[in-house]
Formats: sequence, C-alpha cells, structure tokens
Amino acid sequence: MRGERLDPRVFKVPIDRIRAGYYSDKYFTRYTEVLKKDNYHPRVLYQFFPRKDAVIVGIDEALAILKLCTGYFKDEDKAQSLFGELLVAERDLQNAVFDMNRENIEKINRRRWDLRESMNALWVDKFSEIEVKAIYDGEEAKDMEPIMTIEGDPIYFGYLETVLLGVIARGTSSATAVRRVVNAANGKQILYFSARFDHYWVQATDGYAAFKGGADVVSTDANADYWGEKGMGTVPHALIAAYHGSTSMAAIKFDEHVPAYVNRIILVDWDNDVIGTTKRMMIDFYEHITGKKYSPSANLDSVIGVGKGKIWGVRFDTSGTLRDASVTPINENSLGVCPELVWKARQEFDRMGMNNLKIVVSGGFNAEKISLFEKLKVPVDSYGIGSSLLREKIDITADIVEVDGKPCAKVGRQKGNLLRLERVNL
Repeated sequence: MRGERLDPRVFKVPIDRIRAGYYSDKYFTRYTEVLKKDNYHPRVLYQFFPRKDAVIVGIDEALAILKLCTGYFKDEDKAQSLFGELLVAERDLQNAVFDMNRENIEKINRRRWDLRESMNALWVDKFSEIEVKAIYDGEEAKDMEPIMTIEGDPIYFGYLETVLLGVIARGTSSATAVRRVVNAANGKQILYFSARFDHYWVQATDGYAAFKGGADVVSTDANADYWGEKGMGTVPHALIAAYHGSTSMAAIKFDEHVPAYVNRIILVDWDNDVIGTTKRMMIDFYEHITGKKYSPSANLDSVIGVGKGKIWGVRFDTSGTLRDASVTPINENSLGVCPELVWKARQEFDRMGMNNLKIVVSGGFNAEKISLFEKLKVPVDSYGIGSSLLREKIDITADIVEVDGKPCAKVGRQKGNLLRLERVNL
C-alpha cells in the first residue's frame, strides 16, 4: 500500500481559519498561548495512535495542514482582528453570490484578498523546524500503535491537535468500515453509496477513505475528487417515478441520454417483483434497441453488456420491511434482499438467456450480511453499501511522550514502537 503521498494542494485546506484557531478546541489554543507568553520552548514528541485496529486514512490531509499551518502570528492580536474582518468579508461575499451581484462580488473579493495577504504577512512559517514521521494512507495499524509523530516546539503546532485528530479519525473510520465489507465480499465489487447519509462537506474525505479501503466505485464526483475520477450512478427510483412508474421507460431514456461510458444498471424493485420487472424491462429494451418483436427464441444477451444500447446489470434494493413477490414467506429472513430472491432471479435470468446480466444488491448490507451471502455462495456480482459504512467510529488520540529528549508521558501512554514510521518530506 505504500507509495507517493498526495500533494497538499489537493485538500483545499482553509488556511486562514485553521491558523486563526477557528476549528481548534479552546484548550489547545490556550495551551500554546500560555507557552508563548511564558516564552517557554520545550522540544516535545507527540505520538498519534488509533484506539482500535484500523485502516489508517487522513495522514496525507493531516500533513497538508501541518505544512500550511505550522507556525505562529508575530502579532496575534492584529491577526485575530484581521481574521474577524475576514469572516465578515466572507459572509458579505456569500450574500453577494446569493444575490448574483457581480459588482459587489468583485469588490468584496478584493477586500477579502487584501485581508488574507495582511494575515499572511504576519505569519511565521515554522514547518521546516519540526520533524514529522508517519505511515501511509491505506496501511493497517493495531490498537494503540503509533501512526504519526511530530517533534518540535509545541508553540508551532500544538493548537492543531483538534484538526489533525479529526481528519485522521474521519478518514480512518470510513476506510476501516469499507475494508471490512471489501474483505467480506471476496473480491466482488463494492459500490460506495454513502454520500446521501452525511453532510456534503465530507464527501471528498469519505470517498478517498473508501478508495483506500478498497472500494473503487463511488457515487459522487466529490467522492472521487482526491484521485481525479468521476462518480458512478444507477437508474434511481426518482427517474422511474418520473416516467409514471415505468422501469422500462426509465431504462430506455437513461440509455438514450447518458454517455456510453456509463454502465447501465437498472433498479428493478419498483413493483416489489424484481424478477418480473427485470423480464419486462429487458424485453421492452430489446424491442426498442433491435426493432424486433420479442419471442422466446430471441437473443436477449445481445442487449446485455457495456456501452450504449446495452444493459450491464440490474440492482435489487427491496426494502427490509417488504417481501418480494417471488420469495416464499417463512419469517423475517424472507424480507428485503434475501438469498432466496437472488438465487431465484439468477436461475430465471439464465433460463431466458440472460447469463451475462449482472446482479447488484443493496439495501441494509453490511459486512455481516455480505459474509452470509458469500458463505451461501449467493450469485451476486456487486454489493452496494450505504449508511452502514458511516456507523464505524474509531477515535484517534495524540499524547506527548517525550520532552527535551526524555520520557514524559501520562500513565499508560508511553512511547511506542516507531520503526514503521517514515520521515515526511513535503
């Protein structure tokens, strides 16, 4: 998993706000304030570690923050005054953009940049005076195992602890959850569909974490921002609804208007009959594309595959409170997308000559449910995972473990084994 670190510019770090302590817990800004006013400059070793076994992601973003925000303002009071003005200017800019007032936008933008330049002129960059060592995004670490260290004068970087811990905790939580489902899926494709379950500000972080965790298909362009790809989507229920509940019409129009490089994956649970809906949709699609009337001897496989005029797969997303029309009612295991549903569908599709039609399942899937499907060898081609991936929570902790080269740590937090860590050069 080791390789090149991401360019710090990828992360769009809000430099002014972080330098001003806007996102920092007050006890961290006051901690560095005390040291600064006391003119006390110890050299400390900070150690970062996860609170359970995890796939670590967020290191590169933390390094970008350190690169841009390690240092101090030589006139803190003036800098904070300028920052207050900057916040006002940014709110004014937001209002001007909302009103689409170009004259005001240009005027406020000039004022905003003047304030930023004035703040930057007060900034004393000290990144070159600290030493950072870390593992790489995507690597696994054990509970309490060091994943990053920072050594230097805490006045320069101590106030960043909140932000550094947060970006690593978020990325690590998402990556660890994704890695669990990837491992459970035994090499089958994982579609990362979690964007709709959280604030849009975290999509880029979560998508990159999912990528490092092993999911290379994400649902929004923002999810794929850090590695420069695009989001992928299936036909949604909303499009089917817009065409008066016709899955066939939604599939035909989707194929007609969406670029050819997009795989056509059609949701088929609208009528709670995924087998019947798939058969009707594929017959209608075949007749539309070929201009021929369908008969049992027709080659439906001719309209299955990649590209325009073909259906790549169908997606089963039956609600966990419903039982599909083809499933035998036994107990709660008959609800939602269950093994019986997929087995029956695969058999019927193959009987009709649709052997190459892929089956994507979603709706309530997590690592445990995927493991069950794989144990039973259910003929699934891809798993779509959503909100379950956001339930994993892994805390990241940082402690000082040395001061001026001598051990100095809270009980139970002594210096760990740092041999895995590589010195960072940005």
